[in-house]
Amino acid sequence: MKSLGNVRRAFTPWADEAAQPYIAFENVTKRFGDFTAVDNLTMHVYEREFFSLLGPSGCGKTTLLRMLAGFEDPTEGEIFIDGQPLKGVPPHQRPVNMMFQSYALFPHLNVAENIAFGLKQEGMEKGAIAERVDQMLKLVKLEQFARRKPHQLSGGQRQRVALARSVAKRPKLLLLDEPLGALDKKLREETQFELMDLQEQLGLTFMIVTHDQEEAMTMSDRIAVMDAGIVVQTGTPAEIYEAPNTRYVADFIGNVNMFEGRVTATESDVADVDASDGFAIRTIAGPAFKGGDHAWFAIRPEKVDVTRDKPDQDHNAVEGEVWDIAYLGGLTVFNVRLDSGAIVKATVLNTERTVDDPIGYEERVWLSFTPDCGILLER
Repeated sequence: MKSLGNVRRAFTPWADEAAQPYIAFENVTKRFGDFTAVDNLTMHVYEREFFSLLGPSGCGKTTLLRMLAGFEDPTEGEIFIDGQPLKGVPPHQRPVNMMFQSYALFPHLNVAENIAFGLKQEGMEKGAIAERVDQMLKLVKLEQFARRKPHQLSGGQRQRVALARSVAKRPKLLLLDEPLGALDKKLREETQFELMDLQEQLGLTFMIVTHDQEEAMTMSDRIAVMDAGIVVQTGTPAEIYEAPNTRYVADFIGNVNMFEGRVTATESDVADVDASDGFAIRTIAGPAFKGGDHAWFAIRPEKVDVTRDKPDQDHNAVEGEVWDIAYLGGLTVFNVRLDSGAIVKATVLNTERTVDDPIGYEERVWLSFTPDCGILLER
């Protein structure tokens, strides 16, 4: 059976009808005055899942986390953890810890003392605290920095201290609000894998808020894409990327080329589309489409081939002029201007160090793709 891309691990409780969700939002609405931050949302997250809330600023991601942590109450609806309703349960009595983007470390305490702070507040015995702190320092690879103050650490090291402090109390659920936003690109990428390893080692449930699509795609078992207080689509990274259910999701996740058109014919699971940009598209389509339907065809840049010669096919081929070229090392990005004026993006993997007679600016080229490379969308 073919899969929509690779999976991070063999862990799919959401596909088991008998599995009970660990976190359940049931018809949850949150209003601030006249503004609806979360609108009648129902969503389930499973134990030990790494779950991402992805969306633009103001879409309701952080509000969901704050309601789960107990810092906000739903206006309507109910939230459950492990089958228990959270209504009326104060934040300190919930099996939840929250890590903020600012890290919120105590500047007058050293690394070990920052990690130990929450354990002391809970009244843990002194020897047990020392043992737990040592475990956390080893886990985040900061043993040699135990006596340093936060201002003596790099951004990545402070992030790891905040993470160690968050998991030291062994919460069943860790909420992370843009936790890697302050890190540079290389360190952020390294830390993403550290977070994934840590989550699996500890067997915790992670729910992370981010607007960084690459971050969500890297770390998540599943992603919920949000817009204006609602979840537009929930799925694995591959499902969200390869099978978006709307133009909004297709456009929000990664780069995409979008062609508007009208379905001219359907046969079995194949649809022919007359694109408004002046060429014929043939694609795999579901039973929802019929002749005469208005539709959009979405295709990712890496699925588009670039050639000087016209492909031997009547569908899925269009000519244009190379408008821009970006060499990014591992791949080259071509922006090709069609005769209609539309710009189509195509990425070509650079599998060899040298290229004979490379395609240049202002050349006429052909763009082509196979019927199974894109997806037809109703809205």
